[in-house]
Parts: sequence; structure tokens; C-alpha cells
Amino acid sequence: MEHVVLNNKVTMPILGIGVFQIPDLVECERAVFDTLQSGYRLIDTAASYLNEEAVGKAIQRSGVARDDIFVTTKLWVQDAGYDKTKQAFERFIRRLGLDTLDLYLIHQPYGDVFGAWRAMEELRREGRIRAIGVANFAPDRLMDLIVNSGVVPAVDQIETHPFHLQLETQKFLQENGVQIESWGPFAEGRNDIFSNPALRSGARAHGKTVAQVILRWLIQRGVIAIPKSTHKERIVENFDVFDFVLSSEEMNAIAELGTGASDFFDHRDPSVVKRISERKLPV
Repeated sequence: MEHVVLNNKVTMPILGIGVFQIPDLVECERAVFDTLQSGYRLIDTAASYLNEEAVGKAIQRSGVARDDIFVTTKLWVQDAGYDKTKQAFERFIRRLGLDTLDLYLIHQPYGDVFGAWRAMEELRREGRIRAIGVANFAPDRLMDLIVNSGVVPAVDQIETHPFHLQLETQKFLQENGVQIESWGPFAEGRNDIFSNPALRSGARAHGKTVAQVILRWLIQRGVIAIPKSTHKERIVENFDVFDFVLSSEEMNAIAELGTGASDFFDHRDPSVVKRISERKLPV
């Protein structure tokens, strides 16, 4: 396993598993358990995924030492704000069955972000969280947070895959000491990604799958990846990406696939802001 060092010197695995869209708690617990048994040590969940309890149960029965597992969860919009963020954190910790959290992210750039950020920084100073960051923050929103809070996020988790390269955003993040993390590394199968000629060519050249080539492409760029799978054979397969290297020509061929636009939605679209902000989670 390769690691990255965050801006507060915390070490984070560069490859893990995400559990978005695994609402079945039994299935989620099994997937996380299989992930930990396969050697992964990074688990990414969120309040909005409604499966934190299953993640916690898998961690507890995995037999892996807690100190060896890097756990991330995310704060939903309805809990943004100083007091609500503190209260939400207690719920998250209880559901996960943990005493501390490794990485806590503001999930969306909406609502009382600054109140939430103050609460998260306090929790970090108290030793209850090792690192804090954001997700889905564009460079302008991130700079607003940095300048007006004085605290630089450790991570920005954003849509990053062969069709949405995020090269300029990654450069901006690097210049400001923020680690880029990819969500949706396989673009959820959109645009026939697993049949793409450039990706298939790389897979054939290295005796790997398209999924493995995509993950290797991200890792070589220094991007943390958290692919989702509930199938043990694919979980194992996705971990087998540290024994080959893509050439500069192969990296460039993948970079040519970028469209410069999201394959999902624009976080600056007013209708998207409204829809996300109005989604309420059960407490």
C-alpha cells in the first residue's frame, strides 16, 4: 500500500473503499469486512449514505487493529453549523462504534460551512479527529474557506475520473497544500468506460483490467481513490494495482479522454444547490 502525508502530517492510504449507494446494511457490512480482510485500510462513508452503523460493525469484527484503519465520514448539509456539527459528530461516532475519527469532511459547500468548520477544528484540537477536510468544494469556495477561517483543509474529495480529469483543480489544491481525493473513479460506469479503447489498450498491455488501470492512473497522479464494490473478487482485484506502472504515453492517452465537465451534476447549478440542501436525513 502507498500512502500520502496530509498537511498536518497525518498519513493516509492512497487506496480504499467507498460505501456510497450501499444502503443494505448487511451487504455494506460484508463489503467492508471483505475489504479489510483483503488488505485495505481506508474506509470512506458519510452520514448521507445511511450505513455508518454497518461500517462500524465490520470494523469491530474484522480483527484489524483500530489504529491501522483510516476511517472517513462526512457531515451533511442539515447539520452544518457550530452546535449542530458537534451534535452530529457524537451521533456519527456512536453509530461507527469508535472513539475517534481519522478524517471528517464537510460533504457539500452549502449551509453554515464556517460554523461547521469551527466545530470541526475544535474537535481536531481536542484529539477526537485526526484531520478535517471538505468534499465537492470548487477552488473559489475552498479559497473562501481558507482565507476566512485561517485553517487549510487537509483533503478535498471531488469527482475525478478519466472523463473529468480535474488537472487544474489538482494543481490549485497542490499549491495550497490540500490533498485531492477522487469520488466516482469509475464514473459509475458511464460513457462505456469499461469498454473505452484507450483504457482497454492499457489493460491489455499490463495484463490488468480497465478498473485496475484507472486506479493506477489516479495513484500515479497522487490522487486518493475510494472505488466502491460489494463483490469480493472485485474488491481483491481493485487492490492489486501496486505491481505495475503506466508509461507517460499511457498516462497521456487517458488524459485525452477528459471532457472538461462533470458526468453527474454541477454543484453551482441553483437547482442542484436547492435539491441537495433540501434533502433531510433521519436523525
